[in-house]
This record gives sequence, C-alpha cells and structure tokens, in this order.
Amino acid sequence: METPNIVITLEEAQKRAQKWRDGSVQGNDFKGSLISKETLVGLMGEDGQNGIRAYNGIDDQGEYKLLLVAVDSKGNDLIDENGGFYIYDFTTPCPTGCDINSPLYTL
Repeated sequence: METPNIVITLEEAQKRAQKWRDGSVQGNDFKGSLISKETLVGLMGEDGQNGIRAYNGIDDQGEYKLLLVAVDSKGNDLIDENGGFYIYDFTTPCPTGCDINSPLYTL
C-alpha cells in the first residue's frame, strides 16, 4: 500500500504537537484551518473509523497545523502506517487560507 503524500509520520506529528504545547510560537494569528477534500476523503475511507480527531501542532516553518487522525468507535486514535491508518496534515492555516469576508474571520 502506497502512503498518501498528504500524511506525516508519527514522529513528525509528535514534534509538531509538542511545539504547540510548549508555546514555541507566540502570537494569536491562528484563527482556523482549511481542510482539503482529499484529507477528509482519506480519513473517511479508513476501515473501522467512526470519527476524526484533530490535534494542534506547529510545523518547522512556524505555521499552525491541525494533525488529523481517524478514531474508532471506542474513541481510540487509529494510527498505524502499516495498517493504512495515517496522520493527515494537509491543512492550510488561517490567516494564510482564510475567507476574509467570513463573519468568523471579521470578529
């Protein structure tokens, strides 16, 4: 099975989540994330998934990211690259990918 190009490794996801939790990047520019259809289709197509969980993270360029994983019916994260359960990171943070006319953006 070929790994989709919109996934990241567990090690990279852990690094990004730790940066978020450490407060390594300051500021309050992060307003939301654009999640691609490709990411959602990939997550929803995973056998055994019952939902999606999002973790906050920061990549090496300092951009806020949502790290998305499928979740089973018991609420457990489904993370197993060999089994086809990936961590998806194909989100575009807002303000980079924003609808600047949205009432949620213009608060």
